Amino acid sequence: MAIFLTKESKVLVQGMTGAEGMKHTRRMLAAGTRIVGGVNPRKAGRTVDVDGTPVPVFGSVGAAMAATGADVTVVFVPPPFAKAAVVEAIDAAIALAVVITEGIPVHDAVAFHAHARGSSTRIIGPNCPGLISPGQSNAGIIPPDIAPAPGRIGLVSKSGTLTYQLMHELRDIGFSSAVGIGGDPVIGTTHIDCLTAFEEDPDTELIVLIGEIGGDAEERAAAHIARHITKPVIGYIAGFTAPEGKTMGHAGAIVSGSSGTAAAKKEALEAAGVSVGSTPTEAAALARARLVPGALPPNPRASIA
Repeated sequence: MAIFLTKESKVLVQGMTGAEGMKHTRRMLAAGTRIVGGVNPRKAGRTVDVDGTPVPVFGSVGAAMAATGADVTVVFVPPPFAKAAVVEAIDAAIALAVVITEGIPVHDAVAFHAHARGSSTRIIGPNCPGLISPGQSNAGIIPPDIAPAPGRIGLVSKSGTLTYQLMHELRDIGFSSAVGIGGDPVIGTTHIDCLTAFEEDPDTELIVLIGEIGGDAEERAAAHIARHITKPVIGYIAGFTAPEGKTMGHAGAIVSGSSGTAAAKKEALEAAGVSVGSTPTEAAALARARLVPGALPPNPRASIA
């Protein structure tokens, strides 16, 4: 099992013929993703050879869906044009839009998220690495070789880099799905959405949640965990040493006064029964101790809730 993305998913790439789109199309195809088309209005009707795989290019998401049955799109369109690309995907009623593009203006992100409200389209991102269901499909830029086999852990993360690190450290256990939701101030799919999906997935036994300083998403996730999640959750919060008032890494990773600090988020998660590691490696060790008989926590004082 997996969440949001399976081996049956048929994937489009908006912006496939650009440099980044083509590079990651190659990687997704190599990972076994069913890429059924690219979208570029200026190159509609062409077929692009991607390392021996012919991929047709369509003029619109709607035309591509009609011809291929696609239900996922991955957006590599540059920031000035990303809003129009996402709105087009929403209007075509595609099930999942994975917005990789970094640097989309906040007002554009607000606009396309508002446009998606009440629609049938789930948005992941923007400014995210996408999602991967190992052994099934990969939609985005997560390197598939860091955790090549499916397993029992569900991962939701604001940080792309920490997604990769946790997947690498726990690769022997494996993941049902890993979802990089992005760290911008305005995103589509949230920690809570993924927690709910992993709770309902019978093959996910443990959830790893990675957060960052800034905003209150982790505090809201903690409240949701306390009320609705029965599976064990391991957490890590990036940014304990971040200086106040300085954006760190993501546009949404900024602390103002006492709001959005790593300490406050850690406290809220621990109050909900989440074991929170002080480093990514410690968080991985906490997860391993829950799932592997005889594995030890990272230190004698570590709490395995």
